[in-house]
Formats: sequence, C-alpha cells, structure tokens
Amino acid sequence: MSTATDRTDLDDVVLAEPDRERLSALLVGQERPPRPSALSASLTFGWRAMLKIKHVPEQLFDVTAFPIMLVLMYTYLFGGALAGSTEEYIQFLLPGIMVMSVVMITMYTGVAVNTDIAKGVFDRFRTLPIWRPAPMVGYLLGDVLRYLLASFVMLTVGMIIGFRPDGGVLGVLAGIALLVVFSFAFSWIWTMFGLMLRSEKSVMGVSMMVIFPLTFLSNVFVDPKTMPGWLQAFVNNSPVTHLATAVRELMAGEWPAADIAWTLGWAGVFLVVFGVVTMRLYNRK
Repeated sequence: MSTATDRTDLDDVVLAEPDRERLSALLVGQERPPRPSALSASLTFGWRAMLKIKHVPEQLFDVTAFPIMLVLMYTYLFGGALAGSTEEYIQFLLPGIMVMSVVMITMYTGVAVNTDIAKGVFDRFRTLPIWRPAPMVGYLLGDVLRYLLASFVMLTVGMIIGFRPDGGVLGVLAGIALLVVFSFAFSWIWTMFGLMLRSEKSVMGVSMMVIFPLTFLSNVFVDPKTMPGWLQAFVNNSPVTHLATAVRELMAGEWPAADIAWTLGWAGVFLVVFGVVTMRLYNRK
C-alpha cells in the first residue's frame, strides 16, 4: 500500500466522526486543571533543586567539608594568639565563622541560575502558566537546606572541640533561624548577577569580589575595637557585623534587639531592592 493511502487511512481513523464527537464531548465536559498557587509552584522548583543535589552529591562538599575545614583551621591557627587558648576562642569564633560560611555559600545560587540560562531551561520556565518568580524563589528555597546543613555541621564540629552555647537549644535555633532569613534575602543579589553576567566564571568572580571584603571586614574573627578608627566605622555598620553579633549573642543567651533589628532591616532591603531588579531582568531576559 502506498504512503498516500496509508496517510488517508490514518486520517480516516483519527478524524472519524464518532471519535471526534467523543473527543469534543470529553474536552468540553472536563474543566481545565487549576493554575498552581505561588507557594505550590515555588515548592516544586525548590524540590527540583533538591533533586539536582541528589544526582550530583558533590555539590554538598561546600556545606560539609568546607565548613569543617574553616572551623578547625581558624580555631587552631589563631585561637592561641588571639584569645590565649582554643577553648576560649571557639566561643567567640564559631557563631562568626558560621555566619561567614553560610553567607559565602549563597553565591552558588547565582551560579545555578546562570547555568540554567546557558542551557536554555529558563526559556521553558517562562512558557509555563505559573507565578513568574517561582523558579527564582524555588532556587532559594532549595538553598535553605544547604544553609541549615552547613550550620549544623559547623555547630557539631564546634561542640566537639569545646563550643558551649549558654543560650541552650532555643538560643542556637534562634541564631540559625536569623542566619537563614538573612541568607535567603542576601541570595537575591546573586540571582541578579546570575541573570546579568554571561558565564559561571563571571558570576563566581564578581561574587568573590563582594563577599570576601564584606565577610573579612567584620567582627567574625576579632573585636573591631582593635582596628583603626576609619576601619571601625565601616566594620561596625556592616550587615555581616550586625548578623554575626546577633547570632553570637543569641547563642550566648542574650537578646541583642538592636542587632536583630539591623539584620532584619538589611534583609528587607536586599529582598525588596534586588528581588525587584532580579524579576525585571528575568522578565526581559
């Protein structure tokens, strides 16, 4: 039988009147599935980020091996010189180094966004009938697990080598919660860079240029009182300093209302400013 005949027979089967009537009745009789809510869409993309970690578990090195290395290295290198003993220094260092590590981890959000753009995945996302910011929010929700994992890994190592939080479980959980909230908002900076820059290396390079001065020029390692006056002016007003102080005091059983307020204020600024810029870039990309 010829190809033309085959095609004609196929058309007769597919477009037969009874079949068309049944198909039409089925489509008309059924309602279209409801559009997913903003929360549902965001959680779905967050789960996608988790599945990527499942298939590439090496991504967890930066929230496991890297934090352990930082805690041990800075404690035993500088503890004796700065505080007289590692046991005393770890009480000051651990909350600060936890802040530094988690804030540094946030830059990988921008790298992941840039990678998906290069692969063309975001072109598919924009065609879906979903809340527009859902892919971005999903990335950040997925990274929240990374922040929590890094925090608890560092806390465990610190407890092993002598860290004792006077604030107990509630103080520790409050400090980690504040750190996660700030990191979630801070990550919007890197989503913006992920959309603006053309390659992963560019995102990494710019991120390092911002994060390193911001984290090292803070009270993570030492009390700012030992610094020159001009440097104290910057350090004392740094968002990382306010965050490190708040986390440190919460874990010590105190309630640093001013530093908590500053930290939440900075988080709100990052979320509003860079969140809006990110979504404008995303809609125009």
